[in-house]
Amino acid sequence: GIFHASRAPRGYPGTDQMSLASASAKTPALAGGFKRTCRGTRVESRAVRRPARARLGGCVTTALFTGLVQGTAEVVSFDDVGDFARLKLKFPPKTLDGILIGASVACNGTCLTVVETEGDTACFDLIVETLRATNLGELVPGSSVNYERSARVGDEIGGHTVSGHVHAKATIVEQEDTENNRRVVFELDEKWSKYILPKGFVAVDGCSLTVGETSPGRFNVWLIPETIRQTVFANKDVGSTVNIEIESQTQTIVDTIERVLAEKEREKMEAKMAKKERKEAEKAMKKMEKMEKKERKEEEKAMKKKDKKDKKMDKEGFCDDD
Repeated sequence: GIFHASRAPRGYPGTDQMSLASASAKTPALAGGFKRTCRGTRVESRAVRRPARARLGGCVTTALFTGLVQGTAEVVSFDDVGDFARLKLKFPPKTLDGILIGASVACNGTCLTVVETEGDTACFDLIVETLRATNLGELVPGSSVNYERSARVGDEIGGHTVSGHVHAKATIVEQEDTENNRRVVFELDEKWSKYILPKGFVAVDGCSLTVGETSPGRFNVWLIPETIRQTVFANKDVGSTVNIEIESQTQTIVDTIERVLAEKEREKMEAKMAKKERKEAEKAMKKMEKMEKKERKEEEKAMKKKDKKDKKMDKEGFCDDD
């Protein structure tokens, strides 16, 4: 249960460039990008300059993550207006050095776009789907989140791919601490169990972890002390929710195998039906031939009987003439 490095494209269900670019396209006044400053419960809006990739009319895949959580950030404010929220986080010193508006940061494994920075704080916009699909909607001031800035070319990469696309939420149902590690059991929708395999990979709140045992709707991981110290797992307990991202290659393989097997099963059923139809057609043909043969025999029998009767009548008629 240690971290594994990885890379992947960023995207939904995090607050991505696509959602912001779409809003800009629909509202000319926001064509330069959208930004709101969090000031307590008041939210002030103003236009800001965004990188070219964020102003495109679609989501351009540029963010990569390794699954190695760099630390935790504290929630300064969380302004939720129902179907939209502004999250403000305070990061450790120098974490945000060189970061730009439009950059990507994974927060609890969810890829989010930076919309404002000030010193060691940064703001992120959360759309309704992000609030629904992840545990970010449960945050309150004082909460902590795992964070990881997007990887750069040349960074060390190892382990599995983490994209920032949260597939589901899971709940901690068991937690057992031993002298040197912690065993954590998660429960989630059974439909995801086929992608979570023993000794495989799974991203939990952005941490790339090795899977222990699995069962329908459940799996467990083992955490070393460093993982607990460096992440929000230090504050997690039974009943806490986490974001789950399935390992992309495993999902691709499983889905491909299922699709191929389903196709083969379909072809098998079609061949079976075709064979059955051929047998039924052959059976009907034989039955028809048998009936035709029987009719011919009856016709021949009737003809012979008629011929015999005609001959008898001819013979009787010849005798009468004599």
